[in-house]
Amino acid sequence: MAIVKWDPFRNITTLQDRINRLFEDAFPRQPDTEDDLVCAWRPLVDIHENEDGFVIQADLPGVDKQDVAVAVKDNVLTISGERKADGPADENNYFRRERICGTFQRSFSLRTMITPDRIKASFKNGVLKVEIPKPQEEKARRVTVSID
Repeated sequence: MAIVKWDPFRNITTLQDRINRLFEDAFPRQPDTEDDLVCAWRPLVDIHENEDGFVIQADLPGVDKQDVAVAVKDNVLTISGERKADGPADENNYFRRERICGTFQRSFSLRTMITPDRIKASFKNGVLKVEIPKPQEEKARRVTVSID
């Protein structure tokens, strides 16, 4: 039988996430920025780094491919779009309505200058995957200076 050392802080992250979710549900946050006033919802994203660059994956269930835009301006990558309501909008026929429709926008600052033409995006099964290649390192140049 293996002896496992007791770590009281092992599940503290999970506990903190649950507490945060409880407070977010009880006290919805007020819009902080102008973008938050315009947007109806914020898709969840994962960002990770691999050997080729950075990958952003955004969950966009119920969003059509043609309703999604990816743009880069001033070293800020922006994912925006719209989830359209399906079915009748008669509120009296609903017992519960939790799925949010409307516009969304997420922006991410890129820590290094990248070439927007090299960014690849794909959309499959409601997941947008944006691949941002790492910039090519500049090679050192040798300059000969003549001394008079």
